[in-house]
Parts: sequence; C-alpha cells; structure tokens
Amino acid sequence: MKRRLPGMLTPQERIKQMLRVDQAGEYGAIRIYKGQLDVLKNHPTSSLIQEMKLQEQEHLDSFNQLLLARNIKPTIFTPLWHVGGYLLGALTAKLGAKAAMACTVAVEEVIDHHYAGQIEELQQSELEPELTNIIKRFQADEIAHKDQGLEAGAADAPGFAVLRTSIKAITRAAIWLSTRA
Repeated sequence: MKRRLPGMLTPQERIKQMLRVDQAGEYGAIRIYKGQLDVLKNHPTSSLIQEMKLQEQEHLDSFNQLLLARNIKPTIFTPLWHVGGYLLGALTAKLGAKAAMACTVAVEEVIDHHYAGQIEELQQSELEPELTNIIKRFQADEIAHKDQGLEAGAADAPGFAVLRTSIKAITRAAIWLSTRA
C-alpha cells in the first residue's frame, strides 16, 4: 500500500480541485467579457467578444454540470472573480479594443498552459478519459480566442507587454487561489 505524504491529494481530490479551478476560470472569463461588452457595446470588436463569451458560457455550463454531478462546491472566491473579472474586462476595454484583446491574449496564454498541464496529468494517470477530452476541446477554444485576439490587434495595444505580463500574473494568482478553497 502506498503511503500518502501530508498535503498530497488523492486522485479523486485532485480531480475535484481541477474541476473547481476550471469552473472558476470559465466564470471569470465570462465576467471579463461582460465588462468588455458593457464598455465596447457599439464597437466592431463587440461581436467577436460576444462570440468568445458564448463559448466560455458553454464551458462554464459543462463545468457547472460536472460540479453538480460530483457534489463539488465552487471556490469560495467566486464573489471576488465576479467583481474582479468584470473590472479587469471593463478597465482594459476603457483603454481601447486592442487593450481588451490584449487581456484576452494574456488570459488565454495562461489558460492554455494550465489546461495542457491538466491534460498531461490526466493522461499519465489514465483517469477520467472523458474529462480529458472535455478539457482538450476547451483548450482548443481558448487557443482560438488567443489567436483571434492577436488577429484583432492585441499586440498593437498601448503598453501591450506591461498589460500582458500583469494580466498573466493576475490570472496565475486567481488559479492558485482557486485551488486552495
């Protein structure tokens, strides 16, 4: 029998953690896009943002169903992601459509890496092949969002490097916090 070191998660606990974090991330993404849409409602970029938001809603709905089916509570930080996501979206949109797209690029780069790690972990454990496929599908959508953001001029946003670095740090912190509770 394998001994578990203190602080190590069982495979089932790790799956719960993954689902809680992923649900929180999709919720935060929707709030970011809501903030951007409220600011850029009449801008040509708003149709692209709305399309991305609809895909994120599909992801959130899937994770919500998985949480419900497995009796997993969302992160206690959901109220923070509600306000923080909206503010991040609205503030970047106030800087302009290219800055809003820079936000998308930064978030999606982190999420792509995050999902890649989860996929690798799930494949190595050979647990949850259906969940692995769901995350792969969502990862492809996130990569497409990043690419669409770049095509929409994200790299031309004023202060792109600073925005990208800052938003990536915020996104990583949100992931870290959501793994905790």
